[in-house]
Amino acid sequence: MQDSSKKISVIFILPDLETGGAERIVTTIANHLPREKFELKMMLLRKEGGYLEILKPDIEVIDLKTPRIRHSLIPILKEIKKRKPDIVFSGFGEVNAYLSLYIRFFPKIKFIARETNVVSQHVTRKEIRFFYKFYNNYDRIICQSDDMQKDLVENFNIRKDKIVKINNPVDFDFIEQKLASSVLPNGFSGDFKNVVAIGNLSSRKGFDNLLLVFSHLKKEKIKLHILGDGRDKDFLHQMKTDLGLENVTFHGQQKNPYQFLKFADLFILSSRYEGFPNVLLEAGACGTFALANDCPGGIREIILKGTNGEISDIENHEGFAKKILEVISQTHDMQTIKSSIKNRFSKEIILGEYEKLFEEL
Repeated sequence: MQDSSKKISVIFILPDLETGGAERIVTTIANHLPREKFELKMMLLRKEGGYLEILKPDIEVIDLKTPRIRHSLIPILKEIKKRKPDIVFSGFGEVNAYLSLYIRFFPKIKFIARETNVVSQHVTRKEIRFFYKFYNNYDRIICQSDDMQKDLVENFNIRKDKIVKINNPVDFDFIEQKLASSVLPNGFSGDFKNVVAIGNLSSRKGFDNLLLVFSHLKKEKIKLHILGDGRDKDFLHQMKTDLGLENVTFHGQQKNPYQFLKFADLFILSSRYEGFPNVLLEAGACGTFALANDCPGGIREIILKGTNGEISDIENHEGFAKKILEVISQTHDMQTIKSSIKNRFSKEIILGEYEKLFEEL
């Protein structure tokens, strides 16, 4: 039983604090847990990334200075042994996998893994899939959507009592602050409808399908703005050229993506699979209506049809293009969209669930 006067010490583990979904969520959790109950540390393989700026200064950062995840295991285990926290919270799939094998060497510490994707879709390398045999060693495994939960039970034989479903929190205060200083982004034009898509330029995010959709919209007064960077960058730029898409702009990684969402007529999620897409939640928090591909990963839990978005099959390129035209011809109430997200996913609601879980453990 936890001594009520003693603070619960928690170490969060991430590769870095680059501006990705997992990093955003773990930073939000760490920043807002009550300090009278928790003592918090952030263990990073590399102390770098845009979210270091917003991490509260009272959170100690442990920098392991290991560039590769596979070389990080021994330094992680050494730090855990040295610091003896009450809870270790690993927030990144590959680190979670490696760590699962060694949990039993620390019987007094509670271990939590937070998954970020539908694992069977995301983890394809055999050597990493092997470690999921040891996943039941975790005290709890957090997933964000029903799809993720079902996948872990059916495809990896994870015990149901080990899994806790907690949706992702949305930090409305942070977003409102960013929106207040937002100006019309370069390339946005009043004569056109502006459509925004955000994500890592990788196959998982389905931007190749989105470009094929826009090849059916060349004659329309619609511009597509894609934010993000990644290994498929050259391929997608070439595809844009080959398809002759003058109405598509790649903006690269953006420090303030919210200004694009604020002025967008529509947000599109083109992913092949997700975990519980923050960017879809954040689009709603900006009051922007969304059109999402019907893929695994909580899409149907986030989108309330007609209220904050619509769902369609992006593999049907022409049909999806027609759906875009239909949606942008309608008017949507920004306040209704914001409320639909705030009432279900605000950080106050979700952080209460994390707090309860940590205290129970």
